[in-house]
Amino acid sequence: MNLIVDIGNSSTKLAVFEGKIKLSQSRINDLNSEVLEKEFKGHKIQKAIISSVKKLPQIISGLFFTNIPFVVVLSYKSRLPFKIEYDTPETLGADRIAAVAGAFNLFPGEEVLVIDAGTALTFEFLSSNSYKGGNISPGLTMRFKALNKFTEKLPLVSPSERFSLPGRNTTDAITAGVITGMTYEINEYIRTFENKHTDCKIILTGGDSEFLKDKINHHITYMPDIVLDGLNYILEYNAK
Repeated sequence: MNLIVDIGNSSTKLAVFEGKIKLSQSRINDLNSEVLEKEFKGHKIQKAIISSVKKLPQIISGLFFTNIPFVVVLSYKSRLPFKIEYDTPETLGADRIAAVAGAFNLFPGEEVLVIDAGTALTFEFLSSNSYKGGNISPGLTMRFKALNKFTEKLPLVSPSERFSLPGRNTTDAITAGVITGMTYEINEYIRTFENKHTDCKIILTGGDSEFLKDKINHHITYMPDIVLDGLNYILEYNAK
């Protein structure tokens, strides 16, 4: 069995795969040795991969290498089935690499745009067997927090489906501004991109993707777990 660990800015996702089949998945706020030991005892883990946007604590990596025969810590130096054409590959997040791997596995040899609506909103472009680069902007929650943190009087607002447009009060004005602004950004990015790449596949993923998916005015493939699938694909690719 394969253990997949995706450590993000806001939380950590754990998944167990048997080959290509996902057996279980969970999300936790704090990855610690107790949580991992439960995973080790509950499943006969033979292979594992770790993707982290943070510095990995030594006690965590030590548990992996002690308990699991084959471990991959994903980075730009890892063995990958596609080329990375990025001027600063050392700054490329492992989660972004994993999302591209998931797209490559699904659509080999094609052009794919992966939109990840998580802590940050990222756009990744895969063309044939090459990762060409992408864009990064603030994610949904980050936009709400920024308005509150960098102003004196604006309140901290949470995403909501119900708001007036244009906003008739400050809460609605913030909600409408953030949600419609981000929606316009995604829609316009896709429209501009499709003008140059007419056969491009569009994938939407990330923690806020479910909230946003019905607001997209283009044909997209909604795949909330493409990062986990991509990590499992990289793990199997390295284990060959």
